[in-house]
Amino acid sequence: MPTRTARPAAGLLLLAALSGLAHLAVGWFYLAGGLVVPGAVLIPLWLLWLGLAAWLARSALRGSWWTPVVPVLAATVFVLVLVVGEQALGWQA
Repeated sequence: MPTRTARPAAGLLLLAALSGLAHLAVGWFYLAGGLVVPGAVLIPLWLLWLGLAAWLARSALRGSWWTPVVPVLAATVFVLVLVVGEQALGWQA
């Protein structure tokens, strides 16, 4: 017997859409990071961003309220990598 899955509420869909847009905005900085970040660090960062995008999509489809955490986490990781790279490894644009 087929079961019907409940659709997420409109508020959840709006939150997921805004989170997706924020994650895309953070992704632009990940792409532009190639001006400062060496390739050996940049490729794993891009893979991390893609993994977080998949997590965001999966969370949105489940109707989770935790979707805003994904772009915040992505931005935090990127800033930390840049700060550590600049301070400890001497990266400069």
